[in-house]
Amino acid sequence: MADEKKVQEYKDSLKVQAEELVLKGFPETIVKLNGILETSSFKNRNFADVHQDLNIPIPDPIILNSHVDLPPAKKTKYDNSISREGTNVMVLPGGSVPSNKNLVELVESVKPHIRKLVEDSNLMKMWISFMIPKIEDGNNFGVSIQEDTLAEVQSVESEAAAFFDQISRYFISRGKLISKVAKYPHIDDYRRAVQELDEKEYLSLWLVMSEIRNRYCALHDIVLKNIDKIKKPRSSNATESLY
Repeated sequence: MADEKKVQEYKDSLKVQAEELVLKGFPETIVKLNGILETSSFKNRNFADVHQDLNIPIPDPIILNSHVDLPPAKKTKYDNSISREGTNVMVLPGGSVPSNKNLVELVESVKPHIRKLVEDSNLMKMWISFMIPKIEDGNNFGVSIQEDTLAEVQSVESEAAAFFDQISRYFISRGKLISKVAKYPHIDDYRRAVQELDEKEYLSLWLVMSEIRNRYCALHDIVLKNIDKIKKPRSSNATESLY
């Protein structure tokens, strides 16, 4: 009995938190996100602002003198396990290749908002789930509204979690491109590809922040419009009059 009481207390406290989140927390978050999107970090920023030197110098060209007699080339037996393309990179002359500082700062500012959206949508999901009554015949229109709202909240939670995966994929892709630059330092296209990837990530981070704001707006709207049915899906009368 003591455990059941604690579970019920948890459910009751969760309902209070969820309603306060909808009525007060969501509007505050939406206003805050709108303010962030108006800052110089996201609004009217030039793509060139996120470009960064890779710290991988281009080696000096090797000048061959055609008048010098070179010894005949020796036949070399290659090991098939060793790559025959590019150059083996043991160490870079300039040291390590840093992550893009500007984008790392943006990522660190965006991630807390992604996490909060995941946590808030999870709270909303549990709140609506606790409101769904036991299965009965008839009078289920309100229950269908609960289920539709719950599906929307679950979709938001999944999308928010996917934003984290998007960020990690960026760093993996950038690392692979930089390894290409180190291996083929004379090929400018690889260097340009890194810049293009950074620009794309900057745009993606702006889009993520916009989508987080939009998801909060959508959740706030759908819950407020249906809050009566979400909290009380069935009418008090067991049967409704046909006349």
